Amino acid sequence: MITEFVVTAGETRKRLDVFLRHREPDISRSGLQRLIEHGRIRVNAQVVKPSQKIKPGDSITMDAPQPGPLALRGEKIPLEVLYEDEVLLVVNKPAGIVVHPTSGYWSGTLVNALLSHFQNAEGTSSTMGGKTRPGLVHRLDKDTSGVMVIAKTDPAHRALAAQFEQHTITRAYEALIWGVPQHDHGVIDLAIGRDTDDPKTCSSNTARPQDAVTEYRVEHRIGTLASQVVLYPRTGRTHQLRVHMTSLGCPILGDQTYGGGKVCRVEGITIPRVMLHARSLGFQHPSLGTFQEYTACTPSDVQAVYRALQWETAKRQKVSDSEGS
Repeated sequence: MITEFVVTAGETRKRLDVFLRHREPDISRSGLQRLIEHGRIRVNAQVVKPSQKIKPGDSITMDAPQPGPLALRGEKIPLEVLYEDEVLLVVNKPAGIVVHPTSGYWSGTLVNALLSHFQNAEGTSSTMGGKTRPGLVHRLDKDTSGVMVIAKTDPAHRALAAQFEQHTITRAYEALIWGVPQHDHGVIDLAIGRDTDDPKTCSSNTARPQDAVTEYRVEHRIGTLASQVVLYPRTGRTHQLRVHMTSLGCPILGDQTYGGGKVCRVEGITIPRVMLHARSLGFQHPSLGTFQEYTACTPSDVQAVYRALQWETAKRQKVSDSEGS
């Protein structure tokens, strides 16, 4: 479908992808960037880059592809299964994989992997999530790794969803953050919602604030460069942990959206993704009635960044000691 519009006189100069993000809220910024790079979005009939600055009077045409098919297919994507029985499945989601199909990601998602797994295991998934989210009780961001539970029956889905809604589940995330918090332990109580100026992000600058509470604890300080923290969300708002750590002045490493470029390259160390991992998840088993908790070890990429930061800190300390002697 082709959409055409002209930039109005009151519009300030800004990047094309940023401008379009407000005009097309159903398409992610990365999805818009792909359309621009493929020549499906043009300015004044010319192929441009996502960084192209628009100005009043520019004519923009967008040839957006139709949504992908609702009939999803299973794909043989490796799954790390932590536990499985007849009513639920617990997996360790790797970073870089989208949980469910959405604009720009109609294949290669966790749901595609689950459909293949259930078919091979002669199992099934709950129908309550709909065609694109079968069995999904909760989700993790694309760049976040860690423990997820998937319902295989509708009764299990209802029981698990109720626990998430009532906040009776237990969750612990680990993260590498920029700098060092003022306190080693604390509780962040900051209501957040879709940002008034940028609806693709969340913040306290919102017309519809929702209660959001996160407990945090510093496990290790890596000099003054960074810290390893454990986060215990008491609520489950979108981007809650990322926004809350930014509110402390310590955004999660690799999170350019909330921390900017400074957290993506620290002292020459490139941070490959958002350094956030869902370490553990505990809940009441829907049919057994017992409390069960599952843990996923720290991913290798997070460990590698941690070691690199330690090495850089030790090097800086050695230089400081030699200069002071």
